[in-house]
Amino acid sequence: MTDFAERRRMMVDTQVRPSDVTKYPIIEALLAVAREDFVPDAQREAAYADRNMDLGAGRTLIEARTLAKMLDALDIQGDELVLDVGCGLGYSTAVTARMAEMVIGVEEDEMMSSDAQAQLAEAGADNAIVHVGPLAEGAAEHGPYDVILVQGGVEDLPQALLDQLKDGGRIAVIFMSGALGEVKIGHKRGAQISWRFAFNAGALVMPGFEKDATFAL
Repeated sequence: MTDFAERRRMMVDTQVRPSDVTKYPIIEALLAVAREDFVPDAQREAAYADRNMDLGAGRTLIEARTLAKMLDALDIQGDELVLDVGCGLGYSTAVTARMAEMVIGVEEDEMMSSDAQAQLAEAGADNAIVHVGPLAEGAAEHGPYDVILVQGGVEDLPQALLDQLKDGGRIAVIFMSGALGEVKIGHKRGAQISWRFAFNAGALVMPGFEKDATFAL
């Protein structure tokens, strides 16, 4: 029988800590949440591999290193409201829920969202819900948010998401340019977002976040 708890410890010790992520709340959350329960059944054995996992429907389970470094840069506090865009089967929402006051996951795939909500309940994440709707529209009715995480690649970031960020809030985005990606952290001041580079990473570009194709005659 697979010892998933041991694999979780290995993931933290070989993927996360060597990436200079040492904050206790992040380490505790990654050790506590059973990643294997938030992937398709056929991929449970690969849940702790050091890579992104394609969940289908343009959705990615981001590698633990990337998620941990995003959370480290955002420094989520226990009284904050978080929007988790493109939550897939709910893993990132479950991890973030252990640090925040409340997390709203956004998923437009109805089967994924149903599975995510059920798994969050099973995991005891009673401060997390899944909002069903277009990823690019976020979940304005539950906002505004202190923190927004985008769980996939972005070529074009919808203004609708930025509008849901509180003044003083932070957003983490994997901006993709072809096969290359950069994680940037945005800080909102008034109507302006100031971005800073955090680290390199990559993910599939999510539906609704593609750059509009331009056609030249």
